[in-house]
Amino acid sequence: MSMIIKIEPSLININPKQWNEFSHPKTTDKNLKINPFISYEFLYALEASGSTKIKNGWGGAHILLEDEAENLLAACPAYLKSHSMGEYVFDQGWADAYSRAGGEYYPKLQISVPFTPATAPKLLAGDEDKAVDLKRMLASSIPELCARLGASSAHATFLTEEDKDIFLEAGFLERNDKQYHWFNENYGSFDDFLEALASRKRKLIRRERRDALANGITIQCLTGSDIKTEHMEAFYTFYMDTGSRKWGRPYLTRAFFSIIQETMPDQILLIMAKREGQYIAGAINFIGGDVLYGRNWGCIENHPFLHFEVCYYQAIDFAIQKGLKKVEAGAQGEHKLARGYRPVTTYSAHYIADPSFRQAVANYLQEERNYIAELQDTLSEQTPFRRGERLEDE
Repeated sequence: MSMIIKIEPSLININPKQWNEFSHPKTTDKNLKINPFISYEFLYALEASGSTKIKNGWGGAHILLEDEAENLLAACPAYLKSHSMGEYVFDQGWADAYSRAGGEYYPKLQISVPFTPATAPKLLAGDEDKAVDLKRMLASSIPELCARLGASSAHATFLTEEDKDIFLEAGFLERNDKQYHWFNENYGSFDDFLEALASRKRKLIRRERRDALANGITIQCLTGSDIKTEHMEAFYTFYMDTGSRKWGRPYLTRAFFSIIQETMPDQILLIMAKREGQYIAGAINFIGGDVLYGRNWGCIENHPFLHFEVCYYQAIDFAIQKGLKKVEAGAQGEHKLARGYRPVTTYSAHYIADPSFRQAVANYLQEERNYIAELQDTLSEQTPFRRGERLEDE
């Protein structure tokens, strides 16, 4: 059967039902939701809200694999980019080096969920029996697509291990980094989780949770129809205030939050802090399958440990209550380690068209992978959990 590779600038021309079936083809349980970030609803909200568009450097370039009858067989979310912002896998140094050598690094092809440092499938196929072969066809087509688009490189970020291996087969270079995730060891309550920690760490967390609410602060956890416009409006105020101070220009528009509130409310967990009748801080999380994904946080008042309470401890509490297996709390942050989150390795894959520059990047990535592996071993020894049967005095 003859196959055709296409570039589609807009999701509006792709069937939402088929995209979601590709995103999670094995799902038969209606209660098991697909990965929220690779869902059509999330990606379309980014596009429809103007959060991703050519003018801000995120031009849609979604890769489609079709048969001769134009039936969609596989797909890949991709963007043609004119900068390296909003990716959380940093290659600005590569861009600078290539420019100094006389090359043009941009545009580049970015295979990712914009502004989202969370692992999700990027190679999507619907036919379970042929899925791996179809994904291989997608990945192997990317070097030619880069030449067609005038892109210096292609970067597939926050990959599943399966997708990572397929990209490596297609000649991409592997890059590793680390995040901190919390794992549910069948805890019945937050106190059960604390009992798994060394005494000093238990005391630390209990004190932080107490101090976070010391100024009369209360917490609300909202999902589904309980999320009202007033909650999303307040959260967006926090997001804009904190985002403007941290990185200068928040990426997501107000319309994005309105769209996801309408199209995927059951996959949103909004954790809001209130003091004296006014919302003062909040965090938005997404529920997918058996994982809770922490994404954005913001506040208009600073209180000791409130960030830890809203972003980490409330997320753990919710995951335990709902029987979720894991909490992914986003990029960076070794401070998460002391609060029960464990270091994990994340994967990306990179195609560099220029052979000389490719070799230089390959050498760098080998050294970086060695460093990440050593760091992973070191950090794994620093978790706050009790060692074996050794108990410490309260």
